[in-house]
Amino acid sequence: MSIALHILSPEGTLVQTQVSLVSLPGVLCPFTVLPGHAPLVTALEKGDIRYVEGGAEKTLPIKEGFVKVQPHEVTVCVEV
Repeated sequence: MSIALHILSPEGTLVQTQVSLVSLPGVLCPFTVLPGHAPLVTALEKGDIRYVEGGAEKTLPIKEGFVKVQPHEVTVCVEV
């Protein structure tokens, strides 16, 4: 199973892909989203978004942002 990951910034779309997991720097604590995750909307703090695409782990450093999680889609709006 996979999750659609969309990472957006004021400059445009940074990432639009299918991933097996995504880890995010939540304001209360870092957390990981897997396929089927419960819906969630939360703020993000400075840190790294880590995701696994095609077996390879990728990292995107961010300043802050928000994330909307749905069971098979994660949409992230960030400042980089």
